[in-house]
Amino acid sequence: MLLKSPCSLSSPSLSSYCSSPLSFSIITSTTNPARPKMSSSSLSPLPQNRIVLGCGGISVDFLAAVNAYPNPDDKIRTTSLKVQGGGNVGNALTCAARLGLIPRLISKVADDAQGRSILEELEADGVDTSFFVVSKEGNSPFTYVIVDNQTKTRTCIHTPGYPPLLPDELSHSSLLSALNGARLVYFDVRLHQTALLVAEEAARRKIPILIDAERKREGLDDLLNFASYVVCPAKFPQAWTEAPSVAKALVSMLLRLPHIKFVIVTLGEDGCIMVERNGPGETMELEEIDVDELLESLYQKKNNDTAIPKCIPSPVMKLKASGIGTVSGRLFVGTAEKIPPSELIDTTGAGDAFIGAVLYALCADMPSEKMVPFAAQVAAASCRALGARTGLPHRTDPRLASFLH
Repeated sequence: MLLKSPCSLSSPSLSSYCSSPLSFSIITSTTNPARPKMSSSSLSPLPQNRIVLGCGGISVDFLAAVNAYPNPDDKIRTTSLKVQGGGNVGNALTCAARLGLIPRLISKVADDAQGRSILEELEADGVDTSFFVVSKEGNSPFTYVIVDNQTKTRTCIHTPGYPPLLPDELSHSSLLSALNGARLVYFDVRLHQTALLVAEEAARRKIPILIDAERKREGLDDLLNFASYVVCPAKFPQAWTEAPSVAKALVSMLLRLPHIKFVIVTLGEDGCIMVERNGPGETMELEEIDVDELLESLYQKKNNDTAIPKCIPSPVMKLKASGIGTVSGRLFVGTAEKIPPSELIDTTGAGDAFIGAVLYALCADMPSEKMVPFAAQVAAASCRALGARTGLPHRTDPRLASFLH
């Protein structure tokens, strides 16, 4: 569904403004049509079980690119404007769908123009919206996003949907249908009461759970207790654990959350760090090493002249965090793609793209050494266009060829 352009309104001043030479587009789902594609016959087969269920936030994003972020009381013009679907779980599952998974999504919208556009855009990308709750009244969520062309940063101003999704609006039969055949369940920790209901049933069915721990939120700790995998931004591990370093914080998370198999902390242009727990039953004698020292040694192995994402793994070791404890596992340093400044447009949703690629990698049983740079490559592709979804690659994108053959 096309959202109504502000230029179609009757206001003479707005109509005059919209006729200026500004790049303006209202979209449902687009990628770069000029980019060549790989033949599907040259790709590895899709994962046998590729159904993933997400539960969380969706919205309409109103994206305004500006030459520089405004000062108080400034009046400035946009350099480009775009309206498209957003929200962490909506973006991540759109990414997963383009990579070849079969996503289902539990969320809520109102029966308004924005809500209808959210549903139709997701459906156009192959996301199953049949488990949405549609409210007769209220408003659908939306976000104003200011993209600073100078600093390559974005500022989000979010208005939640109303009324919020409550657990009793999701029937037990719908919940069971949504989980039927699912390989993974993913939460962005919004709609936490309903998410907890879904997590409890997923755990009973032994379906692995991935948590996007963006920041401390109500219900986060309860959901983390069910997590098999956690992906989080740079500030979260230390904020949640109060550990003195990121590496120690990741060890602390594995100790405090015994069901977690790995934690990834994303660092933007600095790549990512991942700690992976050693598999059960592996009782070999392991060397013990301070996790901060190990991280520094891996950083020293980085090749700063390489533009494409790489992964630098450690052997399986006893990772010691002084004053916190020790966990057996591996530490990984992942590098980000070096995007030329002329190609870096917008980082909105880059973390969601990373998670969408991780969902695919888990369904495809990719080894960690391959998953980390694959997710970085997908995230980098998303940064080359305005909006969280415009630049999301399809599995036939040549930039993904080395990972999907």
